[in-house]
Amino acid sequence: MADWRPNLHCRGREYPHIMGIVNVTPDSFHPRSRVIDPELAVERALEMEKEGATWIDVGAESTRPGAEEMSEKEEIERLIPVIRGIRSALPEALISADTRKSGVALSAIEAGADMINDVSGLGDEKMVEIVAKHNLPICVMHMRGVPENMQRNLDYDDVVEEVKGELARSAELLVHSGLDASMIVIDPGIGFGKSLDQNLLLLKAGRSLVPDERMSLMWGVSRKSMFKDLLGRESTEERLSGTLGVAAMAKEKGVDILRVHDVGEHVDLFRAMLSVG
Repeated sequence: MADWRPNLHCRGREYPHIMGIVNVTPDSFHPRSRVIDPELAVERALEMEKEGATWIDVGAESTRPGAEEMSEKEEIERLIPVIRGIRSALPEALISADTRKSGVALSAIEAGADMINDVSGLGDEKMVEIVAKHNLPICVMHMRGVPENMQRNLDYDDVVEEVKGELARSAELLVHSGLDASMIVIDPGIGFGKSLDQNLLLLKAGRSLVPDERMSLMWGVSRKSMFKDLLGRESTEERLSGTLGVAAMAKEKGVDILRVHDVGEHVDLFRAMLSVG
């Protein structure tokens, strides 16, 4: 595995780390992000690395609203060849495995993954044990329920405080297992069981959602349905401008990692901002 340690926090950097998304699935919400063939998926990762991605996040199960859960066997069969291919082609790459299943996470770690990106927020109790045993970073995202039903439960008295509290409890489980706080990344789960107004409140809250200053903050807003509600952009193809608009606020809000479909465009955005900043 690569030396990931300097690459979770944004401290000392002029803009957040960029995490490129590689979806090895036929049904992810953004059609152009789908790459079924393992060789093409590795090529996509190589392109993202050249464009300036710090991390490559590989997922084999769609977690879009309404998506049904995939079997562990099928997810492993899709995911592992891609992780191995990226590791072989880019020995120093930082690879994140996007999975909510502990068995898949273990296979990904053995194949060379440097971090686990768990959208279920430790929904699989064995996930804590696995990342602690391997002393591996993990991103814990907030989601109520599962992708199949998450948009049916949007009732919060105070979305910011409730999401913050639930993420803090997940982080506490990891710390109690022996994982150092600096290896934990917090993700508020934009679009996962939240309305537009709730998503905006969580984005405005920024780093205040992170329970420990040693932990990192990740945003995943790329081309999501919030831009349909906010800007009237029905197609995911029309949502890049809105995505970049939110990304432009990331540094100010204390974000360490941006998970995106469009690596080159985000790198250009920050380079242009820095030139006149």
